[in-house]
Amino acid sequence: MAGTQPADPIAEAFESHRDRLRAVAHRVLGSHADAEDVVQEAWLRLSRQDTDTIDNLAGWLTTVVGRISLDVLRSGRIRPEVSFDDQSADVTVTLDDTPAPDDLVALGDSVGLALLTVLDSLRPDERLAFVLHDVFAVPFAEIGPILGKSANASKMLASRARRKAQAAQQPANAPRQRREVVQAFLAAARDGRFEHLLEVLHPDVKFTVHTASGTFVTLGATEVATRARVAGSAARGHQVTVNGRPGVLSRGKDGAPLSLLAFTVADGRITGITALVDPARLALMDLPDPV
Repeated sequence: MAGTQPADPIAEAFESHRDRLRAVAHRVLGSHADAEDVVQEAWLRLSRQDTDTIDNLAGWLTTVVGRISLDVLRSGRIRPEVSFDDQSADVTVTLDDTPAPDDLVALGDSVGLALLTVLDSLRPDERLAFVLHDVFAVPFAEIGPILGKSANASKMLASRARRKAQAAQQPANAPRQRREVVQAFLAAARDGRFEHLLEVLHPDVKFTVHTASGTFVTLGATEVATRARVAGSAARGHQVTVNGRPGVLSRGKDGAPLSLLAFTVADGRITGITALVDPARLALMDLPDPV
């Protein structure tokens, strides 16, 4: 932290809790960048607080991070999980022949990208109660004050969230079905089959391309199908999973990455495509090597 003296005992105490606080915020919000912002805000609030009034620093910080995260959830300011913006640390890419993040998640055991998708269906108070209790074992007596509710009410929220999460879990073959939709799109783009592109594209699909000279957005199935060459050229790339979503990573003859695409699929159609074709930014990312 800029401007903090290493010998400051409050700063040192905060640093000892930073990783846990970051983990709490990330599990609630699903974004590394938002989690960092929340933790920084927690530090600012601590720096303005009379620490003599804090009996339990860990509990106080968890409460503050929980409340800030809840505010972010309610405000709708959460950043998209796959954005290819400057926060490249938010992007996790794995080859499809290795375990994908959403294959490694067990409900109630750990929270990964698949469960973060499920959490999107929960109300902010349900999401916070569920994550704090089921993932970080925070007692309901401590969760209640964060939500402005009693311990019993918080317990009911977590229970309701747990039932919703269990009911919303995707079937085991969902990743394969999404991949098949993407493969159909890539094949149609490569072969120039316009009518087949329209079949797999949602009418309101959004295609975002990040290049070295800027970001360009195309909206609508007809327009996206017409401008699908960047996707078609990636058809012979390596299948990857990008933050839990089907993707394609293409490399040149020298092995340097050329493009990274991520697809959002819902109800059998592609609703979003994000492409990164900036060699400089691709070179800075932690991308898997082809087998």
